[in-house]
Amino acid sequence: MDGDDLIRRLAVALAIGLLVGAERHWREREDAPGRRTAGVRTFALVGLAGGVLGALALAAGPVGGAVLLAAGMLAMVTVLLPFALREADAENRFSATSVVAAVATFALGALAVQGQMAAAGAAAVAMTAVLAARESLHGLMARITWAELRSAILLLSMTLVALPLVPDEPIPWLAGVNPHQVWMLAILLAGVSFLGYLAVKLGGERAGLLLAGAAGGLVASTAVTLANAAASRRGGPARALAAGTLVSGAVSCLRTTVLALVVAPATGRAVAPALLAAALAMALTALVLAGRRATAAEAAKAPANPFEIGTVLRMAGLLALVGTLARLGAERLGGAAVVAIAAVTGLTDVDAITLSVPLLAPEVISPRLAARAVAVAVASNIVAKAAYAAVLGSRGHAWPVGLGSALALLAALAGIAAAER
Repeated sequence: MDGDDLIRRLAVALAIGLLVGAERHWREREDAPGRRTAGVRTFALVGLAGGVLGALALAAGPVGGAVLLAAGMLAMVTVLLPFALREADAENRFSATSVVAAVATFALGALAVQGQMAAAGAAAVAMTAVLAARESLHGLMARITWAELRSAILLLSMTLVALPLVPDEPIPWLAGVNPHQVWMLAILLAGVSFLGYLAVKLGGERAGLLLAGAAGGLVASTAVTLANAAASRRGGPARALAAGTLVSGAVSCLRTTVLALVVAPATGRAVAPALLAAALAMALTALVLAGRRATAAEAAKAPANPFEIGTVLRMAGLLALVGTLARLGAERLGGAAVVAIAAVTGLTDVDAITLSVPLLAPEVISPRLAARAVAVAVASNIVAKAAYAAVLGSRGHAWPVGLGSALALLAALAGIAAAER
């Protein structure tokens, strides 16, 4: 590399040290000079030292460069460790964070000079964000349960361990369904559901029925419908509960739109007008119904953790089954079979249609037919939830849910008509 290029790379290494050092220094800003192991200057020098040794390692060759970098990192730790131990002893605490951060800063400085400036810079920003989020992360670990931690570990295992092992090719006896694709979609759905569950848990009961319904719509709007209907039958605030049900349906429509756009952008764009119109109609009805009734005392309880291995496996199986039936139906019976399957499946679940049918376009069906199937599944689900509210809820709860559902269906039809002009 020429001199100008080397200067730019060293500047990135120095900037990495300054970034990490600023966070470390700010955290101990109340300490007098000389009372902290490493601050902004020390970390800047660590990053720059990593960059200089990275440049020397390039000239020393693979073996010599590796030995040089290892020796430099060992020397840096040898210098910092006694000071870190003395500081920890003086403050009566146990923490290796600053030493580990220094090691990472040194390594990222070397990585930047060796040509990976963008990756090193991104890693430095991520590391600084993790360091700065100490209180939030500690608070989260204090509140999280073992089941929730296990769910997060399972999600990472599904993504980083299992996904690369799943065959990435169509299977003939499954009508050409790709297991890798199905598993990836199951991961996507599980991740969205888990984030929705955490939103409910971290939001707490003070958010009221509207917020709980909105967050519940990310997890399972049908579950929100059933829970609110039962609560109204027990004497709960019927209209406020209906508002929570409708806002969960609105969020569910938005969620389906996002999933469709991610899985198949052409289908997502085709179905978006109808789903967004339905979501807007339900949201406005919910706001009118809620008024000032959605108080903290009326807040709904958080749903159970939706992310268990049994749930994920069942969803993966359902996705594969729906995909197989939709493909066979389209190939042998035509597009009407796909729409019929969507209508029946939508009575209990929309995600299976949203995550499987759009993948058939444009090879098996058209994007327009895929969008119609998704819209039919959503409409079927809206009708089913209105029926659940009518059967399980009180009269004062059932009619607002039915009204909001009817307005949502009319708005969806208007959205379809506007999109097809």
